[in-house]
Amino acid sequence: MSLAAYCVICCRRIGSFAPRSKSRTPWRNIRNIIRFTGSLIVGGSLFITYEVLALKKSLMLDTQVVEREKMKSYIYVHKAPVDRLDNRDSFSTVDIEDHDCAVWLLLRKSREDDLAARLQAVREMSEAHHWHDYQYRIIAQACDPRTLIGLARSKESDLRFFLPPPPLPSLKEDSSTEEELRHLLASLPQTELDECLQYFTSLALSESSQSLAAQKGGLWCFGGNGLPYAESFGKVPSATVEMFCLEAIVKHSEIPSHCDHIEAGGGLQLLQRLYQLHKDCPKVQRNVMRIIGNMALNEHLHPAIVHSGWVSLMAEALKSSHIMEASHAARTLANLDRETVGEKYQDGVYVLHPQCRTSQPIKADVLFIHGLMGAAFKTWRQHDSQRALTESAVVDEDRYTTCWPKTWLAKDCPSLRIISVEYDTSLSDWRARCPMERKSIAFRSNELLSKLRAAGVGDRPMIWISHSMGGLLVKKMLLEASKKPELSALINNTRGIIFYSVPHHGSRLAEYSVNIRYLLFPSLEVKELSKDSPALKTLQDDFLEFAKDKNFQVLNFVETQPTFIGSMIKLHVVPVESADLGIGDLIPVDVNHLNICKPKTKDAFLYQRTLQFICETLARDLEN
Repeated sequence: MSLAAYCVICCRRIGSFAPRSKSRTPWRNIRNIIRFTGSLIVGGSLFITYEVLALKKSLMLDTQVVEREKMKSYIYVHKAPVDRLDNRDSFSTVDIEDHDCAVWLLLRKSREDDLAARLQAVREMSEAHHWHDYQYRIIAQACDPRTLIGLARSKESDLRFFLPPPPLPSLKEDSSTEEELRHLLASLPQTELDECLQYFTSLALSESSQSLAAQKGGLWCFGGNGLPYAESFGKVPSATVEMFCLEAIVKHSEIPSHCDHIEAGGGLQLLQRLYQLHKDCPKVQRNVMRIIGNMALNEHLHPAIVHSGWVSLMAEALKSSHIMEASHAARTLANLDRETVGEKYQDGVYVLHPQCRTSQPIKADVLFIHGLMGAAFKTWRQHDSQRALTESAVVDEDRYTTCWPKTWLAKDCPSLRIISVEYDTSLSDWRARCPMERKSIAFRSNELLSKLRAAGVGDRPMIWISHSMGGLLVKKMLLEASKKPELSALINNTRGIIFYSVPHHGSRLAEYSVNIRYLLFPSLEVKELSKDSPALKTLQDDFLEFAKDKNFQVLNFVETQPTFIGSMIKLHVVPVESADLGIGDLIPVDVNHLNICKPKTKDAFLYQRTLQFICETLARDLEN
């Protein structure tokens, strides 16, 4: 329109010019014609350019619009039904695009009756890394619980396979997580409890009551068992009280009927709130995962655990670089996975390898049993002096590891199942977690033997690896198993034993503790290590005869340096003569009692000799 107006104005100007001189008129007309023609050409060019650009824009293909069109037929929801195992024909009438056929075919295959087909489908899903985001979400919302658990236990699975946990219910008015946890604990059955469980429950209820009274009344109460609580209350009071309650609930969750009460009381949601609230507190998170792992031992609770979103959280935790967190998650998921796992892992029994589903055949087991004041993970870490050398370097498990059986041994012997066991011990009754607990070596050995049998220990060829008092437990377990016909497989499959500074003939720690018992008040475990202990001498004599008869392969390591017990006591815990079982090689190592099972590097003699013993002792079994 502007171009047309300009042309009209130019024409009017041409027509309005009066002829002043005949000689100059032609040149003026020519100049006006040139001006008009130039304007017309420029205006026309601009108009054509604008139209071309507009046409090009209208013909451009928006790829985002295409992706949105692909997803128009699919509705995103916050959660999917849990029990969908019976809807086998639900895919027969689904209207899908050609590019989505592979996704839906895998979903259909994952619900077939044939186990091999289901496992293959899950494996193919976990290996899919080229899908669009919406395709992962299709799987997340349409798969059944056993497929979801299988994906969670697959090493390469994309976390987009897992929906976020459902929204947690709101807390009651004027309530807190601490109060809800206390109410849950108080609602659990208080009958038929052993002394320690009664102690943990009463302590937790007492401390939480004091905390609530203090918060609401503005005063601190230090009655009853409040001293340990008061000492740590200045830092994180709510987390401290919650730890008391969690430790009590951990003990309750070991009783199957109590797990039902925890679930009925909304415990799965409350524990999830705690888990997410204390992401910076590994101790709280580990206790929460212990409870969920114990509840997963009860198959009738699996739908509730899946529906509450715990599989998604465990799948994420399994990929953690922290070995303890990943191992707790691996235990829970293994207890949920009834497709590929026949064993059940009770509290304190952790599989370090393999923690995921694997096509690698497992041919033998290696068990790690720690000693006094030890733990399933920290006992088997690398020598601490190496940590300082790698603090500023990129994390490299070959240079420093917090659990060498999980990293080094699993890599060197991938066909082994590696299990580490944890149990509570103390040097003194002053530091015992449960003052009423008086567990002898005989009692603990029967307790651990029951847990290990539930985990399938004894079904494959195996090697025991123990440190300190853990070696005495191994000896007692094998002797007890030899008396029970149903445990004959465990004896027949035991190929060898490694003892790291095990006091076969007693420990100086026991002598020292007894002499100053007014300071240490030695625990029952320490008293049993005394050189003049009749039970220890009987155990040594019986096992030596038994091991010779069964022709067990044995390797003994012993420390040659003293160990600091506390800040003042320096003691040679296990002398060379006490570490001599009477059979097998005895190798002195220039370290103290704590570091005898902590190699300095992967190439260190301590680890390489251990690896050599395992490979040689299991050579036939690993070849078959």
